[in-house]
Amino acid sequence: MHEVAEAAYGDRAAATGFILTATQPAKSTICLWISQTSLVHDLGHVPERALRELTADRMRRFSVVTRHGSEALWAAEEAIMSGAVHHVIAEVEEADFTATRRLALASEKHGVPVTLLLPHRCEGATAAATRWRVSPRPSAPNRYDPHAPGASRCRAVLERCRIAPEEAGRVFDLEWNDETLSLGMVSGMVAGSATARPSRGNNSPPPQRKAG
Repeated sequence: MHEVAEAAYGDRAAATGFILTATQPAKSTICLWISQTSLVHDLGHVPERALRELTADRMRRFSVVTRHGSEALWAAEEAIMSGAVHHVIAEVEEADFTATRRLALASEKHGVPVTLLLPHRCEGATAAATRWRVSPRPSAPNRYDPHAPGASRCRAVLERCRIAPEEAGRVFDLEWNDETLSLGMVSGMVAGSATARPSRGNNSPPPQRKAG
């Protein structure tokens, strides 16, 4: 089980794109995408077209929306144990150690990976193997038109790593490759270690979220 969080409010598109490209399926898979209602209203959802493009049309998504975060985590655990899905993504406001411990144990027992997509304000210890903080970066230069955007880029900070705690703080600048449909390191732009993060203490139709 892994966690991916926004580095700041408004970074959800970059965090979502990071999850979808970092967990690129090698074959057709079924993913259960669980979202907390408050986040859907605030941030929207990933359009099917963007999902197909980022996963080479290999991910079939089923969506569930729950009112409370505890319901979303319960649904994630039930999905893992069902054996009917290959990956679970849960967008929640927060997740405590007890709930994530249950998910981590279920994920390990049944062999179904789980990714929690969290807001920028998430803090505290959980049972996740890693926590990444993701933010967008300026796009790569466009070799055909210097005034147009090039390949999408993001920065991923490894905030926590249970199996290799000495790696916490590593920073990776990544670039999307349209030909290989994968993320690659930006040459000459590996940023080293991150500075410490400071502690942070409507009914209209949801907007669509750009996934990269």
